[in-house]
Amino acid sequence: MKKRVLEFVFLSIFAVVSANVAAQTGYVDLVSAAEKSVPAVVHIKTEFEQVGNSFDYYFPWLFGYGGRGSAPVIATGSGVIISGNGYIVTNNHVVENAISVEVTLNDKRSYKATVIGTDPSSDLALLKINESGLPYLVYGDSDKAKVGEWVLAVGNPLNLNSTVTAGIISAKARNINIIEGTRDGYAVESFIQTDAAVNMGNSGGALVNAAGELIGINAAIESGTGYYSGYSFAIPVNIVKKVIADLRDYGEVQRAVLGVSLKEINADFAKQNNLSVLKGAYVAGLSQNSNAAKSGIEVGDVITKVDDKNITSTSELIEKISQHHPGDKVAVSVNRSGVTKTFYVTLTSKDDVNGTNFAAKGSNFNSLLGASLSNPTAQELSKYNVSNGVLVENVGNGVLKEAGIKKGFMITKVDRVTIRSVEQLTELLNSKSGGVLMEGKYENGMKAYYGFGL
Repeated sequence: MKKRVLEFVFLSIFAVVSANVAAQTGYVDLVSAAEKSVPAVVHIKTEFEQVGNSFDYYFPWLFGYGGRGSAPVIATGSGVIISGNGYIVTNNHVVENAISVEVTLNDKRSYKATVIGTDPSSDLALLKINESGLPYLVYGDSDKAKVGEWVLAVGNPLNLNSTVTAGIISAKARNINIIEGTRDGYAVESFIQTDAAVNMGNSGGALVNAAGELIGINAAIESGTGYYSGYSFAIPVNIVKKVIADLRDYGEVQRAVLGVSLKEINADFAKQNNLSVLKGAYVAGLSQNSNAAKSGIEVGDVITKVDDKNITSTSELIEKISQHHPGDKVAVSVNRSGVTKTFYVTLTSKDDVNGTNFAAKGSNFNSLLGASLSNPTAQELSKYNVSNGVLVENVGNGVLKEAGIKKGFMITKVDRVTIRSVEQLTELLNSKSGGVLMEGKYENGMKAYYGFGL
């Protein structure tokens, strides 16, 4: 049986609008939401320098434009006006490294835009144009969005301006490993999944509800071809609100962390660890400097609630914490051996937590891998002709040997997340359950891919 290969492709122009079903009549009225949304969704044209063969290959495929040669590459995307004085939200991947950004409104007025700030960890960016009195969308509450609720997508797919499509919310808190790890290995993924038809060119558009409120920023589609084939994914607006406010006020995101490493729970994992719950986020490790550890949270606890919000998965926990600032105090409820306990934790900055000393449950983590790992020197990176990685110095009995990995392998990516240190790799693998894809290179230049289970 052939395996189905799914590629999660970033979009470049895209927006969504949602709708409610009137309980009495069963009639779905999306007209009002569309009328509110279309004027507030903009077309974004970005100009990039041509930088090499890899750029030549991937960029036209993702955005549908460009070509070989020294001329600048032009790409397009969407954005959402969030204030009358010209602030616009879009995806980071729409404007990252752009040398010029032009915004065209629905009424065809065009402006040069300034990039106020970007956040690769959430794939969000904030732009500003010099105008006032603009139509804009108001924020809704993505926590209140329901599976089965009707939504509209409004944007500029395939260069078709002001396109509106309808669908329902198919799932929430989806982690699809599309946001590649940043330098610190941190990525915020907890997408709203919808079946509204979107295509290349929709990135950065609006997902709105029946009231015409913004509930998400569209970012990706699930496709084997680069075109819509069933599902699309949007960044929840409750994440957007916090990230954009930080970019506007500070120029960068003030990211709060709990100071734990997490692992997803499934039936097998629950049985192996004698867990009485299947929903929640399993605490696989605690940073020595985290307030979570100081408050009383322990390895082996299952986090089931943050304040009044139920937690059913690790991505949902990350989403809730990402809505807070360092210094905020949250109530964290855990299930410990069948007993519910609540701890009050003051969140800290990710820079204040020593992420390199996570105490994992059970045996030493390197014993599980069966290998000794090291952070490569600049000379070693140069030998392998890579800019990042973790070096496998020796291989003994463990999952790496069973997968076929040999001494001298430079691990550069795990599940498409760029690996830059042993500490980041340890934290990432500690949080995983199930299949893992490890990519890397040997000193002789041979690239290799290994798959194994945890």
